[in-house]
Amino acid sequence: MNEHKEIIIGMFGFGVVGEGLYKILQQTPSLNARIKKSCIKHPGKKRNAPEELFTTDKDVLLNDDEINVIVEVIDDSLAAYQIVTTALRNGKAVVSASKKMIAENLIELLQLQKETGLPFLYEAAACASIPVIRNLEEYYDNDLLHSIRAVVNGSTNFILTKMFDEKLDFQDALILAQQLGYAESNPALDIEGHDAVNKWVILLNHAYGIVEKIDNLMFTGIQNIQLSDAIVAKEKGFDIKLVAQAKTLLNGKVAAYVLPQFVELSDQLAFVKNEFNGVVIESGFADRQFFYGKGAGSLATGSAVMSDISALRYDYRYEYKKLYHHTPKELTNDFYVRVYISFDEIKKIHKDEFEWIEEWHAGLERSYLTGIIHFEKLQNSTWWKEEGVSLILTANGIIEEIDSRNAKKRSLELAGIV
Repeated sequence: MNEHKEIIIGMFGFGVVGEGLYKILQQTPSLNARIKKSCIKHPGKKRNAPEELFTTDKDVLLNDDEINVIVEVIDDSLAAYQIVTTALRNGKAVVSASKKMIAENLIELLQLQKETGLPFLYEAAACASIPVIRNLEEYYDNDLLHSIRAVVNGSTNFILTKMFDEKLDFQDALILAQQLGYAESNPALDIEGHDAVNKWVILLNHAYGIVEKIDNLMFTGIQNIQLSDAIVAKEKGFDIKLVAQAKTLLNGKVAAYVLPQFVELSDQLAFVKNEFNGVVIESGFADRQFFYGKGAGSLATGSAVMSDISALRYDYRYEYKKLYHHTPKELTNDFYVRVYISFDEIKKIHKDEFEWIEEWHAGLERSYLTGIIHFEKLQNSTWWKEEGVSLILTANGIIEEIDSRNAKKRSLELAGIV
C-alpha cells in the first residue's frame, strides 16, 4: 500500500470502538481513509451513521476488491477469527481489537501472517490508547528486557481504587463500575482476570518472543479481595493492583503471571487510578520507562485502531523480532514467591505447601498470613482461589535465591531462635 493510496475500510462491528473510529476518521481527513461498509449483527438498532453504511452480510466486505483493509472490532472471538483469517487469505490487511481471539489463536495467526506476508495489527487489543506493542517491537527490539509490569484492565483497577480510596466493599465498588459503564453486566471476564491474561499472552510474545497458551499462564482476578485486605495494605504502606508481570530471572528464563499484588506507594503503578492502564518496562539500556493512558473507552481504543490504520499506509507490520530474529525466552515455574493470604477458616489453607510462614495475624472474622511458597505448587493447586480465601503477591514477591535463605533459617532453628 503506498502512502498516497486511499485506505478503504470494511469494518466489522459498530459498537463503542467502531463508532469511536467512525468519529475519529471524520475528524482526520488527512489520513485519506474511509469506511465503505460496516457489517453489523442487529440491523434495527439506531446508530449515528447513514443507513447505507451497514450490511449484515460479511461476504459483502470480505469479497469486495476495493476494500483493502478489514477492521475487526466485535466481541465474538469465534466470528472474529473467521473474519481475520478469511480477510488475510483474501489479500487484505487486517486491524483488530479482539484480545481474546488473538490470545486463543496466536500460533495459527502467526503462521498465517508468515504464509500471506500481510500485516495484521492489533495495538488496541493490549492497552487501548497506550502504544505498548509498537514500543516493544521497535524501541526494545535489541534491548535487554529485565521486566514488564502492568495494570492492563480498567474495570478491576476502578474497583480496587474505590475499595482503597473510598473504603467501598467489593460488591458496592463493582455495582458502581457497572453503573458508570466500566464493567459489563456479566463482569466475570474482567474481575476473574481473563481479560488481563488475554492481553498478557499478546504482550509476552512481543516482549520476549514467548508464544504461550492461556492455560499455561497462572492468573486470577480480584474476585476474592476483601475490604479488610485493602485496610491491611494501607496500614503496611501499600496499594493493591491486579498486576500482570513478566520478569527475566537470573537463569535467563522468564517468570510470568497475572495476580493481585501489593504495590509500594512510590511505585509508578500506584499512580494508575480508576479506569486507567499503566505499563512499567525495565531494561538494560533504557532503564525504567512508564506508559500511562486510558485502557478502555470509545475514543481511546478508536485512536489505537486509527494508529494501526495509519501505519498500514507505510506497509508497517510486526516483525516479531524476539521470536524470529533472536532466541525466544523460555517461561519457567521454578521460582518462589512471597504471598499474603487472608482467610475466614484456617482449614482452607494448605499450610504444608509453604516453605515457611513469616507472619501470622489472627482476627475475629478474618485472619491472614505471609509466607514463601514455590510458584509451581500454587499453579498446580486451587485452594487459594476458593471462596473465603484471598491471595495477594507481596511487593517484589519473586524470590530466586532460596537455598541460602533456607540454610539461614535452618541454622536459626538449630540455635533455638525460631
